[in-house]
Amino acid sequence: MIVVENLTKRFDGKTVLNNVSLEIYEGETLAIIGRSGSGKSVLMKHIIGLMKPDEGHVWIDDVDINHVSYKTLRTVRQKFGVLFQGGALFDSMNAFDNVAFPLRMFTRMKENEIYERVMECLSVVSLPEAGKKRISELSGGMQKRVACARAIALKPKYVFYDEPNSGLDPLTSGTINDLIATLSKKERVTGIVVTHDMHSVLKIADRAAFIHKGNLHWLGTVEDLHRSTDAVLLEFVKASEYKIGY
Repeated sequence: MIVVENLTKRFDGKTVLNNVSLEIYEGETLAIIGRSGSGKSVLMKHIIGLMKPDEGHVWIDDVDINHVSYKTLRTVRQKFGVLFQGGALFDSMNAFDNVAFPLRMFTRMKENEIYERVMECLSVVSLPEAGKKRISELSGGMQKRVACARAIALKPKYVFYDEPNSGLDPLTSGTINDLIATLSKKERVTGIVVTHDMHSVLKIADRAAFIHKGNLHWLGTVEDLHRSTDAVLLEFVKASEYKIGY
């Protein structure tokens, strides 16, 4: 389980996260939602240890990642898979080598074992024949799927998705949503999705955490979201052109 406790972060005197506390349960998919600049991506960077808070703690399976050695933090990070907003694939490598990269970097697996795991991951994202293709030969949606395959290569316990549908058309976005749902079931991972796309939230999330002006303004299940009368939350949802309610 991931526990965020009284997390506060400031940049140049401006408070970006204000006393945020949050628990992320094993096996769930949590959507962190909010407007651009609300602090949701900063929150994710704290959870994966890329930033340190000015105040508060982040616990990953009972380990306070802000008060451990780099060696311990590196070990904890191997529990994470990350799908970055732009995919962050290596253009100089083909799809196979992109997925193989973390296996070669962080394990002592032999090449035949790496081959089997890479092909397994590419099959999970429905791209078993894309291994030899260069990144420039893949569509935007295919690149996101290869990035998903890389994110699960080390069999992580937690997978973070940073704006997974950014820049994609509605049809491709639906494919990525289906993939996230599939990874949750097949790979049995805990998913944390940073997004402002309410269509995705209603389709893939178990719960949603609404970050507004650096505060955890609202937290609840998708069912709670449908019933909510919170004016600030409803304004955000309305801006996304998604209607909630029964």
